[in-house]
Amino acid sequence: MSNTVTYSDKPWLAQYEEGVQASLTYEEICLPEILERTSQLFPNNMALLFQGYKVTYRELNDMANRFASWLNEQGVKKGDAVSVLLPNLIPCVAAYYGIMKIGGVAVMNNPLYSDRELQHQFNDSESKVLVTLDLLADRMIDLREKTGIKEIVYTSIGDYLPFPKNFLFPIVGKKQKLLADVKKADNVFKWKTIIADTPPKPPYVEHRFGDVAMYQYTGGTTGVSKGVILTHANLSRQVQQVTAWFPKFENGKEIMLGALPFFHVFGLSTAMNLAIYKGWGNILVPKPQPEPLLQAISKFKPTFAPLVPTMYIGMLNDPKIGAVDLTSIKGCFSGSAPLPVEVIREFESKTGAVIVEGFGLTETSPVTHTNPFNGKRKVGSIGVPIPDTECRIVDLEQGETDMPVGETGELLIRGPQVMQGYHNMHEETSEVLNSDGWLYTGDIAKMDEDGYFFIVDRKKDMIISGGYNVYPRDIEEVFYEHPKVREVCAVGVAHAHRGEAVKVFVVLKEGEKIKKEDLMDYCKTKLAKYKWPTEIEFREELPKTNVGKILRKDLKAEEASRQKSVE
Repeated sequence: MSNTVTYSDKPWLAQYEEGVQASLTYEEICLPEILERTSQLFPNNMALLFQGYKVTYRELNDMANRFASWLNEQGVKKGDAVSVLLPNLIPCVAAYYGIMKIGGVAVMNNPLYSDRELQHQFNDSESKVLVTLDLLADRMIDLREKTGIKEIVYTSIGDYLPFPKNFLFPIVGKKQKLLADVKKADNVFKWKTIIADTPPKPPYVEHRFGDVAMYQYTGGTTGVSKGVILTHANLSRQVQQVTAWFPKFENGKEIMLGALPFFHVFGLSTAMNLAIYKGWGNILVPKPQPEPLLQAISKFKPTFAPLVPTMYIGMLNDPKIGAVDLTSIKGCFSGSAPLPVEVIREFESKTGAVIVEGFGLTETSPVTHTNPFNGKRKVGSIGVPIPDTECRIVDLEQGETDMPVGETGELLIRGPQVMQGYHNMHEETSEVLNSDGWLYTGDIAKMDEDGYFFIVDRKKDMIISGGYNVYPRDIEEVFYEHPKVREVCAVGVAHAHRGEAVKVFVVLKEGEKIKKEDLMDYCKTKLAKYKWPTEIEFREELPKTNVGKILRKDLKAEEASRQKSVE
């Protein structure tokens, strides 16, 4: 280690803005009690807004209580799992908190997943009830027989719309394929009927801080998806950590842009749970494409916006952005993937807001690092560890020796937001979580002497070309600096002499043209020779997760399949 700085010194603490403490005194309050308290403090505040339809905190709490009562009537007990398969709609939030109120374990599922993926998650979690959308209901009714799910509850996009949208939706919804009839089947219920017919009187359930609150499934990028066990303590302390990081944002006075999917842990903690903890309004955007995002900002004036890079990039490249006033936004949080410097500068110039880049994992609830909101932000850095979060960089071979400051290794994290383990996967848990509570993230990183961390790449994404370690992110950053490039992804492909070589997939900005040879010449002036790509391929778009993260694994699989067919 450096003679002057060690990880145990926590040099990052010197970067904390005034008012942010190194260690917090946590309220021992579980999520259901947080909603209850907020509904008493801000009963008439807007809690959720969808297409102009407003639900107050009093109404949201009432809805969650009614659903909890109904779950109790169906025999759901403390510790039973209930799955939610919904985009960002009002019933998604109410169902999540209703499950918690009854002491159930919430399982948030991605509506874009295939039946095979969902079947695994339903069965692995042992879910007894499913809440879903009418558009997916027939599929789920057919899938139910392969799972332990007994009851299915379905809602519709048209269930909560203001006049005259609610009046027109049955006609317009069918034409736009936003509305579907659900076939008759036993134990299939309408959400609105349940909420209307069930009294808001769930039985008293004692919530302990150490109780399991949810299974949050990872994307399954390295095989079968794993159910991350998160307790009430994990989720409550996480939202308190994030709250502490933004001390100037007051309770009950901000408007959240709820565009990050709530079924993903990033959106769950930083958009949904944070807003409820703070008593903020939440503008729901189920399909966070550029047009609906710009419409939501223009019409409803959010002040706080956690987003991912593709959302920022998409809005900036939308031709309508020039006509939209974005200045209501005061603070932005970005995660999931690196945010190009040019994007930060352009978005901040249009909004007057500050964007802070952060970092996290499903296994950490998810936030572990972020740049100071009022303080030094370092370009390309994920920032510094948030309160009560310890970090180390260790050697890649044994994972035991601390690396000198400024040198790369695997990032280890320990803190109150770190998961308990993977559900039904003891061996996989022991591979990433040691007995001292350190989580091995699989990310290659480094820390500078100021305590700022930089992700170099995923351990498994590292390309070994001619004996050299090549990090895709190094190459991608160079391409992002080119004025004609919109998106880029570098992957390792098989090479007869080097073992692996670099191939780069590029999406150009709208209306731009450039030859591959010119791009190749461009990167040769900025990269060491062993990092030069051997191939560049232009694409109209890159495969992404619903959160907007580029699916590097899909591109690698495509290349592997193509090379195999050539052989």
